[in-house]
Amino acid sequence: MSDTHSQKRPVLLIVEDDPGLQAQLKWAYEDFEVVIAGDRASALTLLRSEEPVVVTLDLGLPPDPDGTTEGFAVLDEMMALRPDLKVIVASGHGARESALRAIEKGAYDFYQKPVDIDALGLIVRRALHLSQIETENRNLASRASSDNKVLGRMITAAPEMVKVARTIERVANTNASVMLLGASGTGKELLARGLHDASNRATGSFIAINCAAIPENLLESELFGHEKGAFTGAVKTTEGKIELASGGTLFLDEVGDIPLQLQVKLLRFLQERTIERIGGRRSIEVDTRIVCATHQNLEAMIADNRFREDLYYRLAEIVVRIPSLAERPGDATLLAKTFLLRFAAEMNPQVKGLAPDALAAIDSWNWPGNVRELENRIKRAVIMADGKLVTAADLDLPHSAQDQVMPLNLKTAREATDRKVIRHALARSEGNISSTAKMLGISRPTLYDLLKQYDLQT
Repeated sequence: MSDTHSQKRPVLLIVEDDPGLQAQLKWAYEDFEVVIAGDRASALTLLRSEEPVVVTLDLGLPPDPDGTTEGFAVLDEMMALRPDLKVIVASGHGARESALRAIEKGAYDFYQKPVDIDALGLIVRRALHLSQIETENRNLASRASSDNKVLGRMITAAPEMVKVARTIERVANTNASVMLLGASGTGKELLARGLHDASNRATGSFIAINCAAIPENLLESELFGHEKGAFTGAVKTTEGKIELASGGTLFLDEVGDIPLQLQVKLLRFLQERTIERIGGRRSIEVDTRIVCATHQNLEAMIADNRFREDLYYRLAEIVVRIPSLAERPGDATLLAKTFLLRFAAEMNPQVKGLAPDALAAIDSWNWPGNVRELENRIKRAVIMADGKLVTAADLDLPHSAQDQVMPLNLKTAREATDRKVIRHALARSEGNISSTAKMLGISRPTLYDLLKQYDLQT
């Protein structure tokens, strides 16, 4: 009973080297789980293992009990590990100057010695209250945008994709043409729509057109529109997609499939910001932003005279390269869980999750078709599942593992494997450090050290 109760209490870490004061403070906070450290090493160990919400820190710690050097070193390391931590510092050594310096370094508040237990208690509980409010706000914001989402609809926990999203957010409010380069199924249209939604054109139309899916003889009419009677079957004047997207964004997918003669007309629009419908003689001013995408090598096409170099530079003012799903460790599991919840609600409500063998299969498969392949596999699996959990058999993935080129250097190979395994475990446990450490068979302090070593801080 007491164990359960103590687990629910917030943790207060007291960093104090005076045994008498340690005992006095330990019993002063019945509403906290109190842990005590007397030096830097034990303080940092407890910070990692016990995850305190609030810390009281005596700046006069050994080996410099009469100064503040060691105390400030502890404060610096704590703030580096947990920037949101509420640290309350104490000092009897030039108290005001030390207190101000501590606040500058990120401390929440300060108190002076000799300690007034009641006054310190008020500061500690105020810090706890603020921390709880901040946590609640983060949770609300996270739920509002869904966990691990960037740019609205894009779901990821991979630093590679977060970097892509941040680049797109930075260029969203410019009028620069953006080219998205990536393999089929990596989410180019989703990112294009995210760019539009994040821009000052969000109230305008977002129109997408796949240039490879429309016959060459119809593509010009689709893009530029036509006047009534311009050709057989043109029974009325029709606006093209460029005109319809005025004030908004036009997404040209597979832009490499635009025929050469039409590339000239598109270039003229990008230069002059006017169009002429087929069969028309009037120039029409259009305020449309172009975002395009392709999985083709446009530079090779330029060398073969299949794509105009001047058009490429007009379209590629900003180039964003989108990593494949295989280059985003952990995202396959994260996306699989998201797709499963959606398809289960629509098609098979008895399905509640992924079996361990399904998770292992998802982790080990290379996903050559990227997110689109994963989505289709999960959809099929949800339909085919007989029980509450989707199994590896339901996914129907090929048994042969993808050959991978391993680095010859053993240290590099181990580091690459460590990174991948840790990121997969973090994705499976949805970022929970305790669950991740248990899954990996290591202690939480060891996991924290590895996260820091490999720059994988969550």
